[in-house]
Amino acid sequence: MKVLVVVDMQNDFIDGTLGTKEAAAIVPKVAEKIQNFDGKVLYTRDTHEENYLETQEGKNLPVTHCVRGSKGWELNPRIEALCEEKPIDKPTFGSKELGRKLQNMDEEYRLRGMGGLESITFVGLCTDICVISNAMIAKAFLPEVPVIVDAACCAGVTPESHSNALEAMKMCQIICE
Repeated sequence: MKVLVVVDMQNDFIDGTLGTKEAAAIVPKVAEKIQNFDGKVLYTRDTHEENYLETQEGKNLPVTHCVRGSKGWELNPRIEALCEEKPIDKPTFGSKELGRKLQNMDEEYRLRGMGGLESITFVGLCTDICVISNAMIAKAFLPEVPVIVDAACCAGVTPESHSNALEAMKMCQIICE
């Protein structure tokens, strides 16, 4: 079984408070990737509360974003239309819940004689923060499963930080296509 993880394709990262033209440009590519993917698709959603500015992240990035229940927190409408199960809400860059879910899926498929997870592919936002964090978590939870990042379906805070994140992931044996 192949898994596609769609990371934080939310309004605030696309055309909201932290949006970029690069993020907006990948929306059609991510939608096409989801539509054509032969496997299980999981979604994550950056999720903050009203006290965001009081958190460590908020002190380091003092731009309120992805507050639970806000329009910016919601998945982009084009991506939301393709979402078949509730996203994994994550209050931090990386999601331990995602790591556990992937590990449990791998164990379940092995127990059912289906050979475990074949690969885990990541797409979404932002390459240099949440994509890299969650790809590394997947690698830590399932070190023998190939972890892939589709670079054309990701965007970073800047084009340079996107490229830097891809290079860092390659050094950690994550396949960047």
